[in-house]
Amino acid sequence: MSKKIKLILLGVFLLLLLTACATDQPINAETTGIWNHFFVYPMSWLIIRTATIFQGNYGVAILLVTLVIRFLLLPLVLKQQKSTKAMQVLKPELDEIQKKLQSSKADPKKQQELQAEMMTLYQKHGVNPIAGCLPMLVQMPILMAFYFAIMRTEEIGATSFLWFNLGQPDMILPFVAGLTTLIQLNMSGAQMPKQMKLIMYIMPVMIIFAGLSLPSALSLYWVVGNIFTILQTYFVIVLPNKQQQQSLTKA
Repeated sequence: MSKKIKLILLGVFLLLLLTACATDQPINAETTGIWNHFFVYPMSWLIIRTATIFQGNYGVAILLVTLVIRFLLLPLVLKQQKSTKAMQVLKPELDEIQKKLQSSKADPKKQQELQAEMMTLYQKHGVNPIAGCLPMLVQMPILMAFYFAIMRTEEIGATSFLWFNLGQPDMILPFVAGLTTLIQLNMSGAQMPKQMKLIMYIMPVMIIFAGLSLPSALSLYWVVGNIFTILQTYFVIVLPNKQQQQSLTKA
């Protein structure tokens, strides 16, 4: 199993852990612990400050802070997608080397030669094999901290946005979150290893069930984040690919 697949599985596990073990213990400046004080509380503070600007509207605050965080993480995401695309170009050659590695397990010298050949291939095309993983590792703590900040900011639970109470589960928003998750995963499915295709169907269902039992503020966060990712995927991957195919067709 590749490192990238392991990281994706780790992300799914962490999401399951979040939905199962999320605490509603309020967060504030006096809350102790490195994770709470330096990660979760600053996110909570940012939500509260933003809501104050918009006359206590925490729905707008969650929406805007989610977008700000996604825009700040966008360079990392683009770097990750660029690395993934480069790895796809090299995949046929890498697969050939991998086959040779499998068939030469009994020959350490041959294994070293093939590994050197693989590194030369990476260097020739300017590809870093771990470049697609590092951005994911940076994003994860930030998004998790924001998740917990929404869960543990007391002020959010006492307010409403649109038709739903932010502190109570909603019966509609989780299905919107699940649908947008499915669309997002389907759009990026071409870049997803075959082993991970099942996630395209597991994740939306998991999001729906979690949303039906958790405060709707979290479903709002998922929906906004998903819509941003859908637009990002369209303009960064889908549209350029269409334009490239049209150029090749005309040529």
